[in-house]
Amino acid sequence: MRPTCAFRFHVSSRQAKLRCPKCGSPTRLIQYQQPESPEGPHDDIPGSSHIEILLDNIRSAYNVGSIFRTADGAGIKHIHVCGITPTPDASKTRKTALGAEFTTPWTQHWNSIELVEQKKRNNYITWALENQPGSESLFEIHKYLPEGPVLLLLGNEISGVDPELLSMADHTFYIPMKGEKGSLNVSVALGIAVYFIQYAGQRFKKS
Repeated sequence: MRPTCAFRFHVSSRQAKLRCPKCGSPTRLIQYQQPESPEGPHDDIPGSSHIEILLDNIRSAYNVGSIFRTADGAGIKHIHVCGITPTPDASKTRKTALGAEFTTPWTQHWNSIELVEQKKRNNYITWALENQPGSESLFEIHKYLPEGPVLLLLGNEISGVDPELLSMADHTFYIPMKGEKGSLNVSVALGIAVYFIQYAGQRFKKS
């Protein structure tokens, strides 16, 4: 209400009498009709691939929750939570997953090497997302689109994917960077990677 402040911010109906967080003056509530949130999937991704994700010793529960949210939207079939990676049972994971922990199947594994060995025996193609010598650009991934399921490996925010896991990967890809930083947040990188893989599967689908 203070003319010299004019701060505008979003509140829920329960916070109607909240004072301005900037200047402390009383506020004036403007109500808008909120559209109803649609239930269920908004759209199927044409030509989507069977992709599962292995989270190798991710340290941040917030990153894990964000990954679950992205995985739900991108149609990821399963998330394998390995090593010290927080599970969706953690309150901080649930805070950013926003219910996606109930829509995306997941399992916990203490040893990611054993899991990858099992998946390879079941004819999974294993890809790692890691910027290292010998990695190929994510934008070249259409050259390697498989007929079968893919297991995508993501590693620790600081040390990256376990070197032994990298040695087991069929291909390793990196996300090209234009800025000075050499990498992205792991949850952001995952979002870019899985949507591009799904796009590539649609765009370059084998006839």
